[in-house]
Amino acid sequence: MSQLSELLSPSAILLDADAADWREAIRRSGKLLVSIGATGPAYTEAMIRTVEEHGPYIVIAPGFALAHSRPDESVHRTGMSFVRLAEPIAFGNAANDPVTLVMALAAADSSAHREALAALAGVLADPARRSLLDEARTREDVLAALASDGAGPGERSAEDSRSGAEAGTDTGSGTGALVDADAVPSKKLLLTVCGNGLGTSLFLKNTAEQVLERWGWSSHLDVQATDTISAKGRAKDSDAILTSGAIADTLGEVGVRVEVIENFTSQAEIDAALRRIYAV
Repeated sequence: MSQLSELLSPSAILLDADAADWREAIRRSGKLLVSIGATGPAYTEAMIRTVEEHGPYIVIAPGFALAHSRPDESVHRTGMSFVRLAEPIAFGNAANDPVTLVMALAAADSSAHREALAALAGVLADPARRSLLDEARTREDVLAALASDGAGPGERSAEDSRSGAEAGTDTGSGTGALVDADAVPSKKLLLTVCGNGLGTSLFLKNTAEQVLERWGWSSHLDVQATDTISAKGRAKDSDAILTSGAIADTLGEVGVRVEVIENFTSQAEIDAALRRIYAV
């Protein structure tokens, strides 16, 4: 079983739940975290405030939202919950609405859950495995879909496999391949940014690193996940920022290129963004 399955207990899974709006959908997922002893009720309200403050950036893939907030005294241990909604709900994210799946993440620290998010990225990027989540009839079906073999986080979907070939460009190798002759020299740092620096930004970091590994650039570029406040201070030291549209609006002008990513599970979309950044 992956760490993802270990963090999601059967009792933290709710199928075909009714919810009037996105706040109630998050409250449903937060109530499950409370029921398994992962959080106190205050964490649920913190997840809602995060969206109110930063916008619907938690909707990171079509139909999927990853609710979360910062670690605080209301987080007792790292855990996750899974809610499938009976009816799709709009969160306000034009690219990925409406949402049918809501997973809530409570992180006791900034790193313990990274492996779980990498595994989740692999599930959502694989149409067959995502379909299993949409069609699951029991809690056991959900856990099986999350743990099943398939195109994991290090493997590419058919769309992502085509992206490199269709670009018709050799990414090259070595530090000299990071920029073309007319580009600004690379600082060898990319930032992925979300409201708290430990949920969706880690998700995006994982997918970006998969693309760089495919290019052979992993040893030449450091991808770091951070929050909006830190990103504003560190932007000048980076080549660019990858983030959602909602967070890009929050950041405003930071002095470096900001690439908006709609689907955080899509290697093809991030591949295209990196090609724009590095002119390859």
